[in-house]
Amino acid sequence: MNGSPILSLHDAHPDIAIDALSRHVGPVLLDLDETLYLGNSTEDFIDCAHPGVAALLLLRLLDMIKPWRWTGGESTRDSWRVRLVSTFFPWTHRRWRKRVTSLAARFTNQRLLNAVKSRGSSPIIATVGFDGIVTPLVAAMGLPEAVIVAARVNHWQDRRGGKLDLVVGALGEDVVKASLVITDSVQDLPLLNACARPLRTTWPQARFRHALSAIYLPGQYVSRVKRPGERYIFRGILQEDFAYWVLSSIALAAIPGLHLLGLLFLLISFWAVYERGYVDNDLVAERYESHPKLTSAFFDAPVATPAVQPWIWALACGYLGILLLRWPGAATPQDLATWMAALGLSHLSFLLYNRLDKTTRVWMYVGLQFARTTVFAALVPISPVGALALAAHVMARWLPYIIYRLGQRSWPDAPLCLIRLFFLTLLMSMLALTEGLSLLMNWTTLALFGWTLLRARTELWAVLKAAHFLSKPKVEPRQ
Repeated sequence: MNGSPILSLHDAHPDIAIDALSRHVGPVLLDLDETLYLGNSTEDFIDCAHPGVAALLLLRLLDMIKPWRWTGGESTRDSWRVRLVSTFFPWTHRRWRKRVTSLAARFTNQRLLNAVKSRGSSPIIATVGFDGIVTPLVAAMGLPEAVIVAARVNHWQDRRGGKLDLVVGALGEDVVKASLVITDSVQDLPLLNACARPLRTTWPQARFRHALSAIYLPGQYVSRVKRPGERYIFRGILQEDFAYWVLSSIALAAIPGLHLLGLLFLLISFWAVYERGYVDNDLVAERYESHPKLTSAFFDAPVATPAVQPWIWALACGYLGILLLRWPGAATPQDLATWMAALGLSHLSFLLYNRLDKTTRVWMYVGLQFARTTVFAALVPISPVGALALAAHVMARWLPYIIYRLGQRSWPDAPLCLIRLFFLTLLMSMLALTEGLSLLMNWTTLALFGWTLLRARTELWAVLKAAHFLSKPKVEPRQ
């Protein structure tokens, strides 16, 4: 039930909706997705795209760019998704037409369909789904004569205007005013307010399944389940870990461009395995902790979490990464064995971490951060100042975790980038004291310190602005 007082007047149990449908004299407008069809036609259509990995990569790229910002906002997102899938995977429509029969058999709301057919007249299917997708599905559900009002995939306004505008444009206001409307969507409030008999009904059997959710892709769990909405791959991995991988080693590379690309493949390889630790962490928390910290996405299961496929990705991407790093030489079996052993050790460490008590985890956490920060060094040489930068990166991650586990109940709002800057400055100073400034007089030092300073600039400025001299003496309270 929606909390809106106006909407609550329209909410009805399925039994009430069926009874009202049998009694109504006049047109009947039925929503399709999660009402007459107990799924989502758009998601199920996109799920037909093949090959699935390529289609999923396209959709993730689309989610990063968000082109619907220029066509009317979130309401046009599905228009972009369907258009691009249809363009790059044109055989999807053929696969969809073959699949609708089985989907209709599994997900037709038979109770509602039987009530509609008992009236002896065809209903009006009103949906903001897309006509080319909806039409074969409705026919497969046993309503080939039904009037269908649906959005056109090439017309942004059909999605921007909403269902009321679609229906009025196709059938006229008089039909709407005389109609009984059954829908599950809170977005249909304008249509519900305009019709003769409004019924917002949610059906217990309805399910929303994300398109291509059975397709595995590295990074999906951490970005969509563990840290949804944080752009963690870009902000927490590429701008943090990967940047330090590159800056600490690229000066020693024979071919910098191939070195950069090789490290990127190693990053994908590593995270395919390391991410499994996050999956295991959530599963252990759900099973053993009284108050596990799990996101809502964990229960929605929007992404695949297979056990074997991550290792296949890790092996393939690791091999490609080694080929690029060793070019024009050859990747040796020893290189690949070393890399897979490093991944295996990291994974086992994560599994052990997940099964220890939270106080002991403090001391394991630094090992996990060490693994994700330095694992590439199993194959790639790094400079001395690069080693210091990686150490500063590890310590800056570990310090807030110590505070979190041993002091606070929630993660502290610590200036992580500034902490890393101070650690790096301290370690560089120690190196200069023991070995002389000559080891720091190079482009790698400048790049690493410059990047660390750039990342810390906002936090550093906030500290400097807040700093002030103590100018007023303490006033003792009178006795």
